[in-house]
Amino acid sequence: MRLTTKGRFAVTAMIDLGLRQNSGPVTLAAISQRQQISLSYLEQLFGKLRRHELVESTRGPGGGYTLGRKASEITVADIIVSVDEPIDATQCGGKENCLSDGGRCMTHELWASLNSRMVEFLDSVTLQKLVDDQLAKGVVVENTPLVKKPSSPRLWSSRFA
Repeated sequence: MRLTTKGRFAVTAMIDLGLRQNSGPVTLAAISQRQQISLSYLEQLFGKLRRHELVESTRGPGGGYTLGRKASEITVADIIVSVDEPIDATQCGGKENCLSDGGRCMTHELWASLNSRMVEFLDSVTLQKLVDDQLAKGVVVENTPLVKKPSSPRLWSSRFA
């Protein structure tokens, strides 16, 4: 299995959201700032997470994202699959046409078995466990809102003075 940044970032962002779940909706800008993930990339990921009902969005002032169901009911496999991350170590995508002549390679069963074990493992790890692990490591969850960068001072023309 080759887990790309898409899957890694989705899991990281969901842990961040899970840590702050009790504080109300969390903005993507805040997650972006804390986790140093591009805001536009998070927007793409959260669109997919929302379509798979792993998160819910709230619009307007005070809006943001909340978990779509309990953290204990969301698995790492759910998150990875929802952002279109394939969990597949076979070269053929499980189609058994690994060879150029369309046949099955000698190691197909090995990689297919690895796929099964990876899915089984990722399906056994809940978002709640990952959140709890972070809290046990001493991660401090601040309840302060996103700090906006100060804008440059406006230069007023002399006619307004």
